[in-house]
Amino acid sequence: MKTRLGTTASVVVLAFTALVAVAVPAQGTAQRTPWCGNADLKAGYRHSDDGAGHSFGWIVLRNRSDHTCRTGGFGGISYVGDGNGTRIGAPADHTGTPSTYVLRPGQRLRSALQETRAADYERAHCRPHHVDGFRVYVPDSRASQFVAHATTGCLNPGVHLLTHQAYRRP
Repeated sequence: MKTRLGTTASVVVLAFTALVAVAVPAQGTAQRTPWCGNADLKAGYRHSDDGAGHSFGWIVLRNRSDHTCRTGGFGGISYVGDGNGTRIGAPADHTGTPSTYVLRPGQRLRSALQETRAADYERAHCRPHHVDGFRVYVPDSRASQFVAHATTGCLNPGVHLLTHQAYRRP
């Protein structure tokens, strides 16, 4: 009886070891996958809804390269204007828990974006100003991309109009 139990336990341990050995290379492969740079990803904006002084949409990052890369977490998003990329107001606040994703060519991640309407603030406090679009920094990049999105922002950097969630798969 002791021998049979010992043999059964050995088989279970060997099966578990084989299962772990199969899973480890997949994680190792993901960690060897290079990080996506600004040139690898194309940023875009998709509007989804409006309500109660807010506008809702998605900042979408698509892997436009010919290779697999990984990214995730938060980038940077802010309003820009004046026809020259001047930042308008405060950058987006972050919410959510960041994760890392491997993206094959053509695959996408998105970040839910909430915009509070500048008209909800007292004019003297907000200092409304025309916005040409967003400056989007992809995660872990110092380079940015312009995404057209005409609206009104606040020049006062103490007024936070933008909130974006960590990037996720659609």
